[in-house]
Amino acid sequence: MKKIVLTGACGALGSKLREPLSKLADELLSTDIAEAPAKLLENESFVQADLADLAAIEALMQGAEMVVHFGAIPDERSFEELLGPNYIGAYTVWEAAHRAGARRVVYASSVHAVGLQETMAGHDTDVPHRPDSFYGLSKCFAEDMAKMFWEKRGLEAVCLRIMSCTPEPQNARALHTWLSHGDLVRLVEASVTTPVTGFTVAWGVSANSRASVSNHKIPFLGYHPRDNAEDWADRLLPASKTPDPSDRAQRSLGGPFAVVPLGESGVAAIKRMSAQD
Repeated sequence: MKKIVLTGACGALGSKLREPLSKLADELLSTDIAEAPAKLLENESFVQADLADLAAIEALMQGAEMVVHFGAIPDERSFEELLGPNYIGAYTVWEAAHRAGARRVVYASSVHAVGLQETMAGHDTDVPHRPDSFYGLSKCFAEDMAKMFWEKRGLEAVCLRIMSCTPEPQNARALHTWLSHGDLVRLVEASVTTPVTGFTVAWGVSANSRASVSNHKIPFLGYHPRDNAEDWADRLLPASKTPDPSDRAQRSLGGPFAVVPLGESGVAAIKRMSAQD
């Protein structure tokens, strides 16, 4: 490809994608509201920009064939705080990608778009929206917009419902939700290089023996995860407290996000849960 644009390039996950994406295109243009990384790759340029600024995003999209959109606030906040980066920012990315003639947007969606669904229900990629937070609602908004842009304008999209993406599983819940950094890269690479995707939803999850969701309906995407959280089960399970089956955080795909008040950090709740485990 000639050019890939990566938003959220300085974030925890976006920073893991810079090098692999740089190998898939002549030019990688990375962008973030934060300042540029200390060192850029040989074929990488960087533009500091606010996702809510349509003119700025449109300018950096020129000539892009593929957009990997990982820029956002990655946690629950008040609706007002999320409005610019997560809601308006998603619109500006799709609108600017369309105006630039891009072929596809690969989007960092989240399990929290369906976070109030039951964990034990065995969901595939067709599970309907059931957000657990304003953050999850922003992912529903972007997924619905992505589908509309595909159906009305022909702009492809792959929406990755990322679960628990960390270097190692952090708690017992992660035995079914974990996405390794290596599998994250494999998932994004597959989403970029698959010839035709239309509008596709994919679960961002590794090959966990206890996975609560399934990508069996989208084999055409060519995503083949290699890592399995079960390798950490012996360490995680003995340390865990006896689960309470009446606890909605235990029963819901969104975990603690399902029970924290709207606007209150779900990431902080997950950290507390991991510390207790």
